[in-house]
Amino acid sequence: MSSDSYTVVGAGAIGGTLAFSLARAGHRVRLIDTDAAHVTAIQDRGLTVARGEHRESVRVEAATPDAYDGPVHRVLLAVKAQATDAALDWIASRLAPEGWVVSFQNGFNEELIADRIGPDRTVAAFVNIFADVIEPGVILDGGAGALVVGERHGAAVSERVAALVADLQSWGPAVASDNVEGYLWAKAGFGAMLAATALADAPMAELIDRHPLTMHEVAGEVFDVAEALGVELEAFDAFEPEAFRRGADPAVRRAATGRLTAWLATQAKDRSGIWRDLAVRRRPVEVTTHYAEVFTQAERHGVSTPVLRSVIAGLRELERDPGLMAEERLVALDRLAGSLPAAHGGPVGPGRDRARAVRQWLDAHREDMVDDLAAYTSQGSASDDREALAACLTWVRGWLDGALGAPQAEEVLERERTGDILVRRYPGTGDRPVLLLGHYDTVWPTGTLEEWPFRRDGDLITGPGVFDMKAGLVQAVWSLRALDALGLPRPACTLMLSGDEETGSLTSSEAIVAEARGSRAALVFEAAADGAVKTARKGVGLFTVTVTGKEAHAGLDPDAGASAVEELAHQILYLAGLRDPEAGTSLNVGVIEGGTRSNVTAGRAVARLDVRVATAAEQDRIGAALDALLPVDGRTSIEVTGGWNRPVFERTAGVAELAELARSCAGTLGWDLRETSVGGASDGNFVVAAGVPVLDGIGAVGSGAHARSENTSVAGMVERAALTAMVLTSLSER
Repeated sequence: MSSDSYTVVGAGAIGGTLAFSLARAGHRVRLIDTDAAHVTAIQDRGLTVARGEHRESVRVEAATPDAYDGPVHRVLLAVKAQATDAALDWIASRLAPEGWVVSFQNGFNEELIADRIGPDRTVAAFVNIFADVIEPGVILDGGAGALVVGERHGAAVSERVAALVADLQSWGPAVASDNVEGYLWAKAGFGAMLAATALADAPMAELIDRHPLTMHEVAGEVFDVAEALGVELEAFDAFEPEAFRRGADPAVRRAATGRLTAWLATQAKDRSGIWRDLAVRRRPVEVTTHYAEVFTQAERHGVSTPVLRSVIAGLRELERDPGLMAEERLVALDRLAGSLPAAHGGPVGPGRDRARAVRQWLDAHREDMVDDLAAYTSQGSASDDREALAACLTWVRGWLDGALGAPQAEEVLERERTGDILVRRYPGTGDRPVLLLGHYDTVWPTGTLEEWPFRRDGDLITGPGVFDMKAGLVQAVWSLRALDALGLPRPACTLMLSGDEETGSLTSSEAIVAEARGSRAALVFEAAADGAVKTARKGVGLFTVTVTGKEAHAGLDPDAGASAVEELAHQILYLAGLRDPEAGTSLNVGVIEGGTRSNVTAGRAVARLDVRVATAAEQDRIGAALDALLPVDGRTSIEVTGGWNRPVFERTAGVAELAELARSCAGTLGWDLRETSVGGASDGNFVVAAGVPVLDGIGAVGSGAHARSENTSVAGMVERAALTAMVLTSLSER
């Protein structure tokens, strides 16, 4: 085919419609599409357009990308936005020197095309065609639409644009313009409304009419970004973008909405292509790619886009399970939109307005949080199973990528005998990050899940590790998602997960301390203590007392031996006397062993101790006492090994300040937060001892750590994720 022919890459709804019109008008057209069945049908029967019961076909050349290797000149690119890169791989090596590409796609793809093939060979276009592929080789014409072509960045209409538009008159009212960008941003606002309608299974016109709060807010958020960029919006079809800008007269907006829904109701296609991709084709939607540029510019210009982000998040969920389509999703978005001062032209405010928006957003995603916890719990992660720990960490990294996007930086600190340590850094305000600290190992042996899997009964969730501490990590991640979705500030955050906390953090404590020293504060996502955060924890000492005696025959020569068991008994009684409940000091001799036979004076005996202290002074006292142990029987000897596994977690001024901040944040959420001290230790002990303020126990609400009764609460997950979000956004402003 010669240089005056058209190559249409992507023979779907848009590409197929334009190719049909051009071919019917006598232009030479080549179609390239990856759908082999679609291509074969076009080769056999021609390209067909259906209008009601009437069908019309034209003959065009059609091929899959691997079946055509000739040059291309005038390329109409009409693939899904997420397929742009792959399509450009094919085009770039075949595009003639004088050739050019025009993007007849949804979204903002011109810059990507210009980067790949050159700005002088890239043409911009706006397309709003209501069409669908209804079977191989057949395109449903959904009614009138709009088509605008122009050079990039507002350049004057060129000869090639004018010639292309003249040819496209065979389709309908195609026009040339020097403001294609204004049409693209206007369509992004309209498209956001259509994307929202795909959350439910009902006609677009009806859903827009029933949910004006959501529809007006998503369009308004897009146009906030356009305004920040200085874009002049252009009206098209029955959509009047100026009526959906912030500050537009409500009566004007209502009238414009009425005209839009009336027009949509006349279209043969009553549901969006997004809905069809989800409900019929069961494939990923391209709209999540479309709005990446909107979100990028929103962040760059400080524009809040909470409802639009929630729409996109909902569509991602429906990609996994289209059966979850429900109008209740739009009802929840109405509540979110109505709660935002942004709906009236301002950013989400501080205090209770901000807290309400955070809580409502998370409440709308509670089932998604449960799904994440179910998937995470299904990953076995016994502290003593390195293979299981590695598999679990691989899952966690993939999940984090999907939930939070790629981190600014990532480190995996490898360990030989325990689980590796994951460190992920996410950007935010401030030079020093907040450390989000947790662990992914559990006490539950490999195989536990087979007999005790994740279960949910109403608000109650049970399963190995749900309380200690898998729910905590899920809450941490969703708190960050809430802040990002609502456009609220947050500090730079470092997420650090260890794989040996349940066995004493022996291989991770040094790395934790090193990371903590570069942080301004730490949030530890260990479980709450009956709902309270933990502002003091005891230090933990793990010691072994070994007594060496002298063996002898207990019957034939009873005085010849020196019993290590008897000596250990004396020492145990002495050690028991070191306890001081009023000072918070406990000492437990949990394991003893000694001797070989009943008729042999024991030559060796061992006791294993667990010591808990509430103050550094008590730690010093107990340490000195253990160092000074002397045998009662001088013929025996005593050796003390082990040490302080975790230092004391004392309620420092910094800890108290963080607790007060959390209490204030809980107050804005409408509940009282208590604090407490506990005997158990965590990795927070290391952080406090390094001089860094810690808020511990901000994780799961429930009970039964390390027991078969282990459980957590769905409502508690929402509550604690909201608390975490409020603490983080408050820290970003301090």
